[in-house]
Amino acid sequence: MYLLLITMDKALETMINNMPEKTGKPLKEWLEILQDRNFGKHSEAVKFLKEDYKLSHGFANTIAHLAKDNNGEADLIEEQYKGKEGLIPIYEHLKSLITTLGNDIEFAPKKTYVSLRRNKQFALIQPSTKTRLDLGLNLKGKKPSAQLELSGSFNSMCSHRIRISSQDNITDDVMEWLKEAYNAAI
Repeated sequence: MYLLLITMDKALETMINNMPEKTGKPLKEWLEILQDRNFGKHSEAVKFLKEDYKLSHGFANTIAHLAKDNNGEADLIEEQYKGKEGLIPIYEHLKSLITTLGNDIEFAPKKTYVSLRRNKQFALIQPSTKTRLDLGLNLKGKKPSAQLELSGSFNSMCSHRIRISSQDNITDDVMEWLKEAYNAAI
């Protein structure tokens, strides 16, 4: 079973890598095309891609599946910020800054937080209250400070926490700690 999963992951990776050459667009562009449409069924998205863009069934099916998974992540984010909508601009700003650390960062939304991974998790973003995000970092052995506190009971997957209630709280120090956590996640 494990070997089958590895083989399937490799096949999907190969298909995604070949997508620009075989379909004329990278996966990101295909996901953007489907994002603006509201297909009720998977088969409708596949039919649309096959008829309007002349894609093979394999590529159309894969893109439709990945678009559905991508929308599921957006739904998780929406649920996390329900009643905390004022924090969304802070989350988006922090996310945009984090993406400057490297192009290998995966944002993986969960039920209550977004995990940030490279080869392993290095941080997480959680809307903890209506007025505050918590940025959890994996910085084992790092001495806490006024802004960088030990995580305590906040989340056992992180060693430290930074409380962020405005974009002004995302200081140069915060970015340095994020970079340090990112660099350690190899």
